[in-house]
Amino acid sequence: MCEEVVELVKSNACRSCDVEVRDMDDPEVISLAKSLGIRSVPAVVITASELASCCTGRGPDEAVLRREGIGQPVQLATP
Repeated sequence: MCEEVVELVKSNACRSCDVEVRDMDDPEVISLAKSLGIRSVPAVVITASELASCCTGRGPDEAVLRREGIGQPVQLATP
């Protein structure tokens, strides 16, 4: 299931999107996952702290990923 989500995210990400796959065997990643409220994998985080609801239920949902912003570059505020 995780590989399916990784491929789905990569195929929908924009050219300037940064896609990172994290290892849940790494204690730092486990700590980060807990802080984001991740209780099961696969999980997708959009931006730095927004947990996507794409992977709840029966598996990854491309429509939910798109609705939640996958493939759209993040516009950073300029000072």
